[in-house]
Amino acid sequence: MLAITCGHLPLIALTAASRAEPGADCQLKGPDDMPDLALLIGRCLIAALFLAGFVQKIADPGAAMMLLEERGLPTALIWPATLYNGAAALALILGLWTRPVAASLAVYCIATSLFHLKPDDPWQMSIFVKNWAIAGGCLALSAAGPGRFARMPLR
Repeated sequence: MLAITCGHLPLIALTAASRAEPGADCQLKGPDDMPDLALLIGRCLIAALFLAGFVQKIADPGAAMMLLEERGLPTALIWPATLYNGAAALALILGLWTRPVAASLAVYCIATSLFHLKPDDPWQMSIFVKNWAIAGGCLALSAAGPGRFARMPLR
């Protein structure tokens, strides 16, 4: 189990998903632990983006609904997209089903980038390109997996 603490207050407590036997001590001990720590941080950073999207869609669904409407899609699609953003973010943070979730997020980013394909609008084009970059990060995460600092799915 990895436990990151502040004083005696546990901030993160995760079990090892690989390279350690159940109950093994998974504290950071040296440079060999850096790839797993990088995967944990990377999962959390990517998740933060989708968590922010979840909160934004809950707080002000109008902007996303307008993008859907512009493309002739039902505005009610905002709600499954909102739930997906929240669930995917949580799964990445915990390291649950990381490979399929990250792969699905890559597809989601590529699909949603089309809403921003407006060549006459530099701001929208920057969002379009960023979505493709995020898709690349998600594909890399899908290939790498969660690292050992992850919760394992219930069996």
